[in-house]
Amino acid sequence: MPPKQDQVDDKRQAAREVIDILQEISDLLNTNLDRTELSLCVSLIENGVNPDALATVIKDLRKETGSSKRVGNPPAVE
Repeated sequence: MPPKQDQVDDKRQAAREVIDILQEISDLLNTNLDRTELSLCVSLIENGVNPDALATVIKDLRKETGSSKRVGNPPAVE
């Protein structure tokens, strides 16, 4: 039996609230991760990705690209 619409709506609302809280924490810590990026990180961690390894990859990618897109640097044009 599929879940009732109320249950689905409750789960979606709970997920939004979690992402809202994570976004607030992210902003306080100046991680420069947006809601989509945070959602992807949560999904990866829920699927078994090591959080420390994920953080390392994000840091390394930022070093390679020069900095975060939100710092004001335009994307490189080749």
